[in-house]
Amino acid sequence: MSETESSPYRPLIVLQNVLAVPRSGLSGPVPVPGACLSVLLALVLLASAVPSNAQLSPSGSMRRSPADVVKRYVLLDQKGARLEAASFDTVTPYINWKEEPAWEQIVVVQTTTVSEDYRQWEIVNNLEVIIPVTFQVRGLVHLDTAKFVPEDRIEEVRFHVKVVGNYWRILSPVIPPHVGLKRMVSFARDAAVHEPDDTQRMELAALIESLRKAH
Repeated sequence: MSETESSPYRPLIVLQNVLAVPRSGLSGPVPVPGACLSVLLALVLLASAVPSNAQLSPSGSMRRSPADVVKRYVLLDQKGARLEAASFDTVTPYINWKEEPAWEQIVVVQTTTVSEDYRQWEIVNNLEVIIPVTFQVRGLVHLDTAKFVPEDRIEEVRFHVKVVGNYWRILSPVIPPHVGLKRMVSFARDAAVHEPDDTQRMELAALIESLRKAH
């Protein structure tokens, strides 16, 4: 985040810089400080774990259910696709926005349920619907402190889906990344393996342990 250097905290470099990548720079190269080599290594591991467009091709045709687009979007989000610019490209076929804010937290989720029953949708018209999605939330990872705060609750998000250029696209809301619990543990573990700073490795180890307790 842009406030990183002036923050009173010494935030965890690996996690802090993951979400600091400006979404507006998706079309070009993203500058990365030379001191953050461990960040690059962690991002490579993340990108390899996210399905590519070839593996999960867009299916937003008007002839298919708009719930398909929502299901694919939340699946990619659970796998960490919105954590950095390189993998953010995998969700762009399903959404109608080009950039996101620099998030200050990650919502850690256990399960996600997309309503496929049109009777539970809000039908605006034959080209526009609102589909409810239920998240089983386990807690939040705060990026300024790299701390996991348990918070068991059920969250419902109503995704506004509309036909744009003959394809179903999600218009809103733009919510913080909702990453699966197991994926979050794996991501933190990969980051710790490649983190040269002892203090930050300790912070990552503490984060991993607190995430494991949430299982």
